[in-house]
Amino acid sequence: MYDKCLNCSQPVSTKFCSSCGQKSSTHRYSLKHFIEHDLIHGVWHVDKGILFTVKELFTRPGNSVREYILGKRVNYFNFITLLLLTATISAVLSHYSTIEYSSLVSEEGKASVDSFENLVTSYLKFFLLLSIPFNSFFSYIWFRKAEFNYSEHLVLNSYKTAAEMIASIVLTVIALFFKSTPTLVSIYFTGFCLFSLGYGIWFYSQFFSQSGYSKASLIFRSIMIPVSFMLFQCIVGLIWGFLALMLK
Repeated sequence: MYDKCLNCSQPVSTKFCSSCGQKSSTHRYSLKHFIEHDLIHGVWHVDKGILFTVKELFTRPGNSVREYILGKRVNYFNFITLLLLTATISAVLSHYSTIEYSSLVSEEGKASVDSFENLVTSYLKFFLLLSIPFNSFFSYIWFRKAEFNYSEHLVLNSYKTAAEMIASIVLTVIALFFKSTPTLVSIYFTGFCLFSLGYGIWFYSQFFSQSGYSKASLIFRSIMIPVSFMLFQCIVGLIWGFLALMLK
């Protein structure tokens, strides 16, 4: 129990803040809290604040998520619910989408395309969700002096991924009005990758802006998170390709 509400800073003496309604027992994330409360709560409950949360993710992403993790949670949509919602919308739209990544590869070259790369491009939305624990590990490593634990990095990267999913939904909706061509698919994929890279740097730089890093260090470390993940992908891809050859 806190003497001061973490959301609005008003004095509290009961279970809920009389000013904003947030629970006075709001605490830092831990792996136990992440699984027992947020995962279960996110699956079975729908909180208020989805429009506010989306607005914050695209106007002040890092600052808003840092405030959420540090206790200002009453106005925000739960990150698990947001991920499930965006993933569901993406799945529905995929049935109507004309985007076919295979069109980027010639008929002669399709057989030689690395199977791991094929898997990643074919299941991009699923791959985004699967990347959360790995990106969380790399953000934890590069910003370990910020003193946020791994569970809190899972939360911040979940919100980042939710924003990327929303961007992919917008791009998919736009693509519905055009006939699928290699040029359209290339623009879609390149546009999404550029957005993801730029948004990630902006997000991490904002989030850790109050953790004692210089501006240059913030930008460098923010860039190194996706770079580290890409190197990890390359290693996994090489291992995947080697195993595929061995099993033939």
